[in-house]
Amino acid sequence: MTVESTAARKPRRSAGTKRTAAKKPPGAQPDLVQLLTPEGKRVKNGEFDAYVADITPEELRGLYRDMVLTRRFDAEATSLQRQGELGLWASLLGQEAAQIGSGRATREDDYVFPTYREHGVAWCRGVDPANLLGMFRGVNNGGWDPNSNNFHLYTIVIGSQTLHATGYAMGIAKDGADSAVIAYFGDGASSQGDVAESFTFSAVYNAPVVFFCQNNQWAISEPTERQTRVPLYQRAQGYGFPGVRVDGNDVLACLAVTKWALERARRGEGPTLVEAFTYRMGAHTTSDDPTKYRADEEREAWEAKDPILRLRTYLEASNHADEGFFAELEAESEALGKRVREVVRAMPDPDSFAIFENAYADGHALVDEERAQFAAYQASFADEGEGDQR
Repeated sequence: MTVESTAARKPRRSAGTKRTAAKKPPGAQPDLVQLLTPEGKRVKNGEFDAYVADITPEELRGLYRDMVLTRRFDAEATSLQRQGELGLWASLLGQEAAQIGSGRATREDDYVFPTYREHGVAWCRGVDPANLLGMFRGVNNGGWDPNSNNFHLYTIVIGSQTLHATGYAMGIAKDGADSAVIAYFGDGASSQGDVAESFTFSAVYNAPVVFFCQNNQWAISEPTERQTRVPLYQRAQGYGFPGVRVDGNDVLACLAVTKWALERARRGEGPTLVEAFTYRMGAHTTSDDPTKYRADEEREAWEAKDPILRLRTYLEASNHADEGFFAELEAESEALGKRVREVVRAMPDPDSFAIFENAYADGHALVDEERAQFAAYQASFADEGEGDQR
């Protein structure tokens, strides 16, 4: 099914009801903050240039390295899932600039609340990529201590982490801390009631929180225009705090805008909504087939805006990186992929009985019965194997 045929299907409504169809926001608008064009050219922005004015060539190479290694890890995880090593994987392909730019804008004492796709942000916060895979393999419920990196565990319930982030931000404000909180969510989650409630509370209590929406334009198979009449960043106006749309494939713009928003929060100026306008190049998860609901032409158009390619073009044109740097990074990338694969394959099989633990604080007769039934079911496979040997 093409994008055009999806958009053409109109919902039925009663006679006399008139509704103006929302237009899908284009890839670039006058109000979209951009510092690095898809062609890799540096452009000026009077409001946000200052936040990256002192960035060094070494730091630029660091941003490029972050994106390349994150993409390599992501690709390895996808392959591992296809080979049966992981139960599921949510790829970040195409969203590296939004995650690395915003992640590198945070301070060590800031607190991050991710969803389940923020592998690049996890990288910036010092979480070992191999630890991310334990949850997707079913070995653990996260694999890292949130307080060690100020990076919360992945949240599967769509949008609920924005409430957690708002409450945490309200708490640190009452404690008098000058740190900030950033909550990540997608365009699909922006339709959840939890997100609306988070906006309300953060505005009323002037909470030091940045809401970072990665608008990759597809909530699984639902395009953004089926969820909103206006660009998502404009929703902040109704709650009384600023909203900014940034080119989500421009790592410099994402870095600058997020720095600005976090500094506002730390100064006690309250929340900000940042909409990183980007594109999900792959499937929603490895259980999804995007060819069923979007056109190849759409993906091809966004491939030309690849966040990694545009920064490489800028590095080369500015003589900030040579072939030796890229060759060394390629070798590091392959080594990372190999290490991740080895770590995952060495992980133990999940404890299939762990699902019965902590269901009730004091135990429960029904849970005990279900555990016994499951144990008998598992034992039946061993009995069948013994029967085959006789």
